[in-house]
Amino acid sequence: MTEMKKSKNNLTSKKFLTLARKDAITGYLFILPFIIGFTVFMLIPIVQSISMVFSEVSLDLQNNRFTMTFTGLTNLHNIFLIDPDFTPHMVAELGRMAITVPAIIVFSFAVAVLLNQKFKGRLFVRSVFFLPVILASGVIVGIETNNDLLNNVADLIRESNAVRAQVTGTLAEILSAATGGVGIINDFMEIVFVVINQIHIIAMASGIQIIIFLTGLQLIPTSLYEASRIEGATEWENFWKITFPMLSPMILVNVVYSVIDFLTRTDNDVMEYIRDFIARRMNYGLGSAMAWAYFLIVSLVLGLVAFLISRKIYYYE
Repeated sequence: MTEMKKSKNNLTSKKFLTLARKDAITGYLFILPFIIGFTVFMLIPIVQSISMVFSEVSLDLQNNRFTMTFTGLTNLHNIFLIDPDFTPHMVAELGRMAITVPAIIVFSFAVAVLLNQKFKGRLFVRSVFFLPVILASGVIVGIETNNDLLNNVADLIRESNAVRAQVTGTLAEILSAATGGVGIINDFMEIVFVVINQIHIIAMASGIQIIIFLTGLQLIPTSLYEASRIEGATEWENFWKITFPMLSPMILVNVVYSVIDFLTRTDNDVMEYIRDFIARRMNYGLGSAMAWAYFLIVSLVLGLVAFLISRKIYYYE
């Protein structure tokens, strides 16, 4: 009997291993095109760009060749200690990120909570908030420069922004005079007015985050709200005791996504500065050094943000 049980266990383990191996092979087959494409089209340029960070690159445009002369840390020394614009651009972009990303998270969270309510035309309103994601796709961006309608809309947005900036500027001056121009209240009001002036940018960048928050809201069991109401909890208490803790993992996902999206935008000052060095000045050594330095700094910012937020996340089963 014992031998029969052992043989049965061996057969079941073999079947289990066979199924696991089949699943693994299927997974590898699915990612194989990406691995091949990454190896052929991305791996070699990445290795070359890393080599350019520590080299002086000389171009031979007639023969379509380039030569690299090893210079050590000279390029990194130049971009951080000699170049007058790279570090200020990077610091300014990180400062704008510190203001814009929290505003995007708060805005998308509030809109997701509103869109999760039952009202007529809810699907239409959801599609309106997701529309900026479609408009920001590659096809729309590609035809934007040759589209008179989109150009006229852009002009109207710029005019409205100018008017809004005048109004908020006046209010900021009044409040600054009232507070004496110094103090925490004055600094906070300046941040608020910066967010107000960029409300269209915040709304355009919140489509994905709203969908993620909506998904998290719909995954919260309704029995939790029913039990809390029976116990006499108010809607405000339900929000802070149930909704907010349950959505904390989504907050981490949206913060990471928002930071990456903000720091890799095409209109990013640092990205434009690096593109100018590589595409226009054809200084591949300094351009590669700036690109990899920016990549490492963004990675450090992401790691720090994820570490701080993950300590406050509530995970549930």
